[in-house]
Amino acid sequence: MKKHRKRIVLVAAGAALVALAVAGTVLATSQIGVTTTALTPTTGTSFGEIDVNTHTIPADTWQLREKTKGLSDGYVVDNKIAPGGTTGWHMHPGPSLIFVINGTVTDYEGDDPTCTGHAYSAGQGFVDSGEGAHTLRNEGSVQAETVAVQLVPAGSPRKIDVTPGPGNCPF
Repeated sequence: MKKHRKRIVLVAAGAALVALAVAGTVLATSQIGVTTTALTPTTGTSFGEIDVNTHTIPADTWQLREKTKGLSDGYVVDNKIAPGGTTGWHMHPGPSLIFVINGTVTDYEGDDPTCTGHAYSAGQGFVDSGEGAHTLRNEGSVQAETVAVQLVPAGSPRKIDVTPGPGNCPF
């Protein structure tokens, strides 16, 4: 009888550890402490095909080339991230220009085996290509704020949650 009880306790303890690990993984990829406000319609703003080639005149020191095939939806969102907050692991089906308005956010990329974050402070910006999972974290002591301008294929979701996370980071 004692062996049977011991086995039941060990199985229950193992199941509890697995449940905690799974819950931790799910919580680790969930959005926490983030408030998102859409500055465009939540269904996006429709764009036809885009074909832009711009450069400075006369020096030709700066150039932009953007071309889409098919229709696009554009979004502008304001994200406020509390200290300790995270967007959770997610991806976008198109590129995002991310402007840091307040505080500092740290961007972690799902394909970086070293899980090296890149910190961006107010007045800086960065581009998320949309080609993989990433998460933004506010590792500071003040609220962070970003404004993202996103372009995705028409009818696609703006954001796709990735659960569980890619596994390259301990969070």
